[in-house]
Parts: sequence; structure tokens; C-alpha cells
Amino acid sequence: MSTFGTLFRVTTYGESHCASVGAIIDGCPPGLELSPQDIQVQLSRRRPGQSNLTTPRDEKDLVHLQSGLELGVTLGTPISLLVKNEDQRPHDYTETDFYPRPSHADYTYLEKYGIKASSGGGRSSARETIGRVAAGAIAEKYLKIAYGIEIVAFVSSVGKVHLPATLAPPSLTPQNPDEEDDNAQDALSKDFIQLLSTITREEVDKMPTRCPHAETSERMTQRIIRAKSAQDSIGGTVTCVIRNVPSGLGEPVFDKFEASLAHAMLSIPATKAFEIGSGFRGTEVPGSQHNDQFVADANGRLRTVTNWSGGVQGGITNGENIYFRIGFKSPATISQPQETAQYNGTPGSLSTRGRHDPCVVPRAVPIVEAMAAIVVMDQLLMQNSRKAAASLLPPITTLPPTMVMPKKAL
Repeated sequence: MSTFGTLFRVTTYGESHCASVGAIIDGCPPGLELSPQDIQVQLSRRRPGQSNLTTPRDEKDLVHLQSGLELGVTLGTPISLLVKNEDQRPHDYTETDFYPRPSHADYTYLEKYGIKASSGGGRSSARETIGRVAAGAIAEKYLKIAYGIEIVAFVSSVGKVHLPATLAPPSLTPQNPDEEDDNAQDALSKDFIQLLSTITREEVDKMPTRCPHAETSERMTQRIIRAKSAQDSIGGTVTCVIRNVPSGLGEPVFDKFEASLAHAMLSIPATKAFEIGSGFRGTEVPGSQHNDQFVADANGRLRTVTNWSGGVQGGITNGENIYFRIGFKSPATISQPQETAQYNGTPGSLSTRGRHDPCVVPRAVPIVEAMAAIVVMDQLLMQNSRKAAASLLPPITTLPPTMVMPKKAL
């Protein structure tokens, strides 16, 4: 389906080369001051044609709010918005009438529906994400005002070029090859933790790659340009941090916070991997080093000394920074000839035309932020509804002390 969310529900519509794309957002609280510019700032970060590292398709991606607010204030009713497609070139895709593009969705959409869009990938195109980004911008404004929540994503790798702070430490060769080395002292470096705590979108956007490290960004730029010059493509990763999220969010068992987050992220076009917290690195160290020990802060609230868990334990947020990483594959549409087969099985050579990104990760940053905002918004509304329902009941005084949160020590 094309709808995501339980209480904050987002439905997107539109194909790559139809008249418009957009979304209907149901569940936005009433009374939120909202203007087109609140949404436009994120759409402009997502739009094509930003630099020579992206597709040259010239779309302004101007948002038009259709319903759900009056005099700049949300009514609590469904918000409808659209963005017109103004620079379509469906004639650039006539070769896909006969050939399914390798690793693209042409073949699988045809297998599923028995019919497919004639150009540009249809619903599998990244144009679909416009609705997500717009909805995420609305959720994000509420989260910022109501809870001070901050969401920042950045490019952490392109091909084999990695942002240094996000690299796992090099494996130390043990003196005895039969013995394992469980040392994990630098697995979560202080530089990385500092980056997650302080990084801003302004810093991210200083570089065309959206990597907040000048030297690494230049290397990424050269890698993308090299792929583009070869009529090829390259993939990469995006890291995202969510700060100031309240503890207690997450719906065990099947809608755990990280499960909803993974669902959201892996629904983004071209994604192939998701990890939260220590991710795969956490499989390489013993529990004695991986466990996040608790300590009381100045207000008597429990915090964790480390944050291997990435802000989520047992599928429920614990109040620490939530951080995760998403892997984007190299874009499937490339211009160099590829030996493949037509829909009828006849072998041949496919050379695609059209305009496409040699690397999607710079433009994926606001999409990741948007989907993160939608997940947090939905989970907050569910938790708040539970608290509101419980608050109407008389206090229970018969439970043993071990079943309730103890009073904070003085």
C-alpha cells in the first residue's frame, strides 16, 4: 500500500512523469502554525539539479497546500498537498518499452501488476519521496515545538570513501591466531559521539555531498564525478541522529521503535541495509563491553554511560540519542551499454538515456530525516494516547514497590 503510520498516517501518490506528486497527511494535531515555507525548505534540499553531483532534471518542487489548514493554522483534518511535475521527458525512456533495466523495478512491477508506467520508473521513482519529505517536515515542526526534538542526517560514505568518525576500529591481529581479540575500546569513538551530539543541518549543507568533513567530502565528490564520467553510478550510506526523544516510545512486540524505523528507512527507494546503534559492530564484542551501564544524572534520571544501544532497548526508547545508518545501493539506471535481455527473453544491449543521479545519497539526506520524523511522530501520538487513557483511572495503591518506578533519590 501507499500509506504509512497508525495515528499519524501519510499516504503518497504520483508517478515520475504524471501531472503531480504529493501526499495526504491524516492525524496532524490541530493548532499547529504551518506555512508552505516550513515544508519548502526540506523539499528544496531534496530537489534535483542542486549541483553537478545530481540529476540535471530541473524541477522547482514548489509545494501547494490544498486542505487541512486555515489562516496558517492546522485544523486537525487531513492535510492535502501537491507538487507539480514540470520537467518530464517521457520520450527519454522509450528503450524501456522493450528492455527491463537491470536491477530496476521495471520487471518486478510488470510481474506484480501486469502493467507498468511507460516511463521513468513510475511509483518506484524517487519522485514519490516528495510526499514523504513534505509530510516529514510537518511532523518535524510539531516535534521541535512540542518536545525540542532534533533530527539531522548526513552522508557517511560514498563507495569506499568513509567519514573517519563512523569507521569501526581496525581489527588487531592477535599474537596467537587461534585467540580472539575482544578489545573494543574505540568502537564508539569520542569524535563520533561528539558529532552525533552537535551536528547541525547548516554544517551538513555546507558541502555538496552533505558530508560534514571537508577533506572526506572532496574525496566523495571526486568519486561521484568519476562514476558520472564513466556513465556509471556509485552507492553510499547516510547516518542519522534523533536527539531529545522522550523515553518510553515503542510498541512491543511487533512495532518496536527500531522495527518501525527500519520499516520506514527500507521503504525509501534504493535502500539495501539498515543498522541501529552499534549495528553489526555489536556482534564482535562481548556483553561485558557492549552493555550500556546506567547512572543517575543531576536530576536523578537514569542515563547510560555509553550508547551502544542507539537509544533503544527492548524496542523502547530510553531517552539517549537515537542513531542509525542506512545503505543505499548504486543507482540502477546508468547510461553505459549493458548486455541484458528484452521482456520476451531476446538478448540484446541496453543503453539508457534520460537524467539520473550518479549517486543518490546527497539527496537522500532529507528523505531519511523525513521518515525518521514520521516514525517519531506516530510513536509519540500512540504513547500519549495510552498515557491519556491511563490518567482517567483512579490511582492504584495495591501494587508491590517492585512493579512501579521508585521515587527519585534526594
